[in-house]
Amino acid sequence: MSLGPESFKKTLKVSGKEYKFYAVDTVKEIGWGDPDRLPYSLQIVLENMLRNYDNKTIKEENIKELLNWNSKNPAETEIPFKVSRILMQDFTGVPAIVDLASMRDYAKENGKNPDLIQPGVPIDLVIDHSVQVDEYNSPKAFEINLAKEIERNEERYKFLKWAGQAFNALRIFPPSAGICHQINLEYLAKVVMNTNEVAYFDSLVGTDSHTTMINGIGVFGFGVGGIEAEAAMLGEPIYFLTPKVVGVKLSGKLQDGVTATDLALTLAKVFREHNVVNKFVEFFGDGVKNLSVPDRATVSNMSPEYGSTVSLFPVDEQTLEYLRLTGRPDWLVKLVEAYYKAQGLFGAREREYSEIIEISLDDIKPSVSGPSLPHQRLDLEKVPESFRQAFLKDQPKVSGELKEGDIIIAAITSCTNTSNPNVLIMAGLVAKKAYELGLKVNTNKVKTSLAPGSRVVTEYLKRSGLLNYLERLGFYVVAYGCTTCIGNSGPLPDDLSKLINEGNLATVSVLSGNRNYEGRVHNDIKANYLMSPPLVVAYAIAGNINKDLSKEPLGYSDGKPIYLKDIWPSNLEVQEVIKKSISKDLYEAVYNDSIFNINPYWNSLKSPSGKYFEWDEKSTYIKRAPYFDGWKAGETKDIEDLVNARILLVLGDSVSTDHISPAGAIMPDSPAGKYLISRGVSITEFNTYGSRRGNHEVMIRGTFANRRLKNLMVNVEGGYTIHYPDGQVMTVYDAAMKYKEEGVPLVVIAGKEYGSGSSRDWAAKGPALLGVKAVIAESFERIHRSNLIGMGIIPLQFKEGENYKSLGIDYSKPISIIFKEKKPRGTAYLIFYNKFGEQKSAELTIRIDSELEMEYIKYGGILKYVLSKMLARA
Repeated sequence: MSLGPESFKKTLKVSGKEYKFYAVDTVKEIGWGDPDRLPYSLQIVLENMLRNYDNKTIKEENIKELLNWNSKNPAETEIPFKVSRILMQDFTGVPAIVDLASMRDYAKENGKNPDLIQPGVPIDLVIDHSVQVDEYNSPKAFEINLAKEIERNEERYKFLKWAGQAFNALRIFPPSAGICHQINLEYLAKVVMNTNEVAYFDSLVGTDSHTTMINGIGVFGFGVGGIEAEAAMLGEPIYFLTPKVVGVKLSGKLQDGVTATDLALTLAKVFREHNVVNKFVEFFGDGVKNLSVPDRATVSNMSPEYGSTVSLFPVDEQTLEYLRLTGRPDWLVKLVEAYYKAQGLFGAREREYSEIIEISLDDIKPSVSGPSLPHQRLDLEKVPESFRQAFLKDQPKVSGELKEGDIIIAAITSCTNTSNPNVLIMAGLVAKKAYELGLKVNTNKVKTSLAPGSRVVTEYLKRSGLLNYLERLGFYVVAYGCTTCIGNSGPLPDDLSKLINEGNLATVSVLSGNRNYEGRVHNDIKANYLMSPPLVVAYAIAGNINKDLSKEPLGYSDGKPIYLKDIWPSNLEVQEVIKKSISKDLYEAVYNDSIFNINPYWNSLKSPSGKYFEWDEKSTYIKRAPYFDGWKAGETKDIEDLVNARILLVLGDSVSTDHISPAGAIMPDSPAGKYLISRGVSITEFNTYGSRRGNHEVMIRGTFANRRLKNLMVNVEGGYTIHYPDGQVMTVYDAAMKYKEEGVPLVVIAGKEYGSGSSRDWAAKGPALLGVKAVIAESFERIHRSNLIGMGIIPLQFKEGENYKSLGIDYSKPISIIFKEKKPRGTAYLIFYNKFGEQKSAELTIRIDSELEMEYIKYGGILKYVLSKMLARA
């Protein structure tokens, strides 16, 4: 029997209107298999395959393999998935659009139709990553920071404005509209899409790893590198291997005073212990109904910190209520309910899983994570001990008025918490009670900031009267953007920075973010602790991380000790304020057409027009991408052995993409700083690495330049290595350029969880431009491994129990990598000298996981693969 997509269609009537939809139960009717046992997430994938079934990209065997999913040992087959839309932010969006503009130039120069380089799915790009906290503790902070943002980034923003008219289906949200994930949750996500009266599951990928936040509303979405996103823009499916799916059974409810942040930080620890890396996670059980959608979104947001691909909640009554509250039209809410019920996916029932983890919400306690990893979850009484163990050899050092453990930055920031009314109203109530009891924050020492993810937040904080109390403690609105969480914390006062560096003090930041890797928040700060917004306020008052807030007073008022319990509100208090302060009209007022016109600076920017971008050779922000220079479309090359390669760096465990390609401040004495100075840029105009991702000359020099990066080959932190055979210590960039002149291929060696954190494509682009051909690690994080392959770098994995140290590799000697089996998950051999001068070998696994990824490597990366295919069809 010949089947096509129409074979899977059924009709759905909602409020007298008919919709067609691709019903997952049709596969049972035609005898292909029973989908009902499949987890919620895989049924969404199944519908996607039925809708895009063409017997070419998606074939009958693909669908049957999914229906025969082995929960304990899934077949290592590729699943092609076509997303409904793409979400981008500006740090990753600018380089992606630079690549598209460069592809269009390449097509034109080679006599091909440049209109081929055109997005095929809707793209929303939200400018949220560039604003810095320059001004704070001031009613003028927001306006000053916004003006400085436009001034610093005018060139980038003109480029984005050009892109908005040059590429179809690309919509740009201006600076200060909000954080992309909040806008997605509150406005963009439809839950069910409707195109030409055909209903289907909303789905997306985003060029930010925390795209998973949308899983809290039941939408299947996850982060990918900008390189993969570019392929998806141009019509390619996103591919992933058939996953294991972990079911998380929730019971009970969060106790009084316990927040969704506490739950998310607890799950980060539990899920890392259960190793959910590269797995799908989905939630079910009676406890699900006791979590609001904003609470669910907080939990789903931290999926990258758990290591999972998605962390999906079901669609249920809570979802429908949230859609109504946020101003989604009534017809859409009815369609969502009817569609999910028709697909048999409404509600949180148990399905077949690879593993079940049981979590009692009753048992969750107030939590803090730190000082350098999100899964370092701590009870409050354990926080001082964690700091002492990590940083203090004896008594805390003192420098002027500062001492070790002092909290220098306190930031209510990031996508994780700053659109969740439960924790933001709680933070406001903590501030109110603290102020009324006479407690204050020492804002001469603590840099305070409030950066909501949504403009709605400010409105309900104003309406409740709580914004005033936050401001009295120094928490003025500084921006609507990511700020401190991504390293845009801005400069510290000169006197504080001087005291910290003169005394070599271990000082602290507390933030309501999702990441706290070394060197991420601020170069002067060594310890970073994640926590809920109300705890950020409390620790800011306490002033030092060495205080045990579970039993020591936050401070004194008229000689009377004030404890955390004295200012901590009950859930009833929080909910009473929410009921009075938050309503549908707030969301409707923010998310009407004026959201695109809220920034007068943006509106006044004059940008170029036309389908080709005119590159300015003098620009230090935007440069044509170099990846296609000297390349011929369609060229392929088989994997070649790396003979007499050199080790560029030896790195430990949990090296994040922040370590590899920092987003924050550029140091004047760094290779990137020296480059900018040589191009006439003053130090005050450096901006950040993140803002300069459209210029490969800056980014290649910033690769491995994080000041907290520890290269085990040298005794100094930062971007240094040793060039061999001369034994000279130099910057990683200088060594790589010297090796390139000598024609020497380079290899990076690392430990576990290499490439954790952000979906930062420059953490792969940078090493590729440095000349790195392979990375050998004990394990890789999902997105970064894909990004490496996307740039033509081969990921290789040590055998279980083996690593750089156990093998005794002498990094001063050349190494070779011999590819015995040039196939996915094949075998390679590392040939090296040990410390005794003996030549040894070690078996490695080639972490190219599919035939398609093998093709990417042969083409030199995914961009060249996709461009070759497109131009061949022209």
